[in-house]
Amino acid sequence: MCGRFTLSQPTDAIASAFNIAQIPPLEPRYNIAPTQLIPSILSAPGGEKQLQMLRWGLIPSWAKDAKIGAKLINARAETVSEKPSFKAAFKRRRCLIVADGFYEWQRQEKQKQPYYFRLQNSQLFAFAGLWEQWKSPDEDIINSCTVLTTEANDLLRPIHDRMPVILESKDYELWLDSEAQQPQLQQLLRPYQAALMTSYTVSTKVNNPKNNTPECINSL
Repeated sequence: MCGRFTLSQPTDAIASAFNIAQIPPLEPRYNIAPTQLIPSILSAPGGEKQLQMLRWGLIPSWAKDAKIGAKLINARAETVSEKPSFKAAFKRRRCLIVADGFYEWQRQEKQKQPYYFRLQNSQLFAFAGLWEQWKSPDEDIINSCTVLTTEANDLLRPIHDRMPVILESKDYELWLDSEAQQPQLQQLLRPYQAALMTSYTVSTKVNNPKNNTPECINSL
């Protein structure tokens, strides 16, 4: 699964990496957690990309209560086109969730040890995401999202059996294309190349989402 990630790089780097003209100021974040608002890139009318802040934890349009989103922070790539909670969004409402690293926990005898994963070159990347719009009985609108996951690559497998789907930059446009067909999209939902990633152990400070400082990503 993917339950915590980071986005600490400056706003201008995000704008450049994803070719977006205007991005509101973003504070560095070292411990992004479910139910928080996260920077996501959607395809706007006319094909231009725009950055929106989406609530992490997808709330299906048919849901009666927004609380369901806390259980839908991830969607399995293998079944995303079939599950009632995700299949409509997979068909028409896909997004890029911007990140520069993520955490995963390894079960040990007395505790779970957190590890931090990033690209070897420390560059920004995007998780494959889905988004949905939900309207409450009081007419409040919540735009929410989920991160797709796939089987772990060789780097992650000793730590966990799942990993977030990291898209290659050449595939961003296809993922955002609302007319793309399922066979094309499924081919993108694969483990990222382990040789292009690195990982190391970090402090259990990251276990508490209130901790949002650079110390979260310091190597032990």
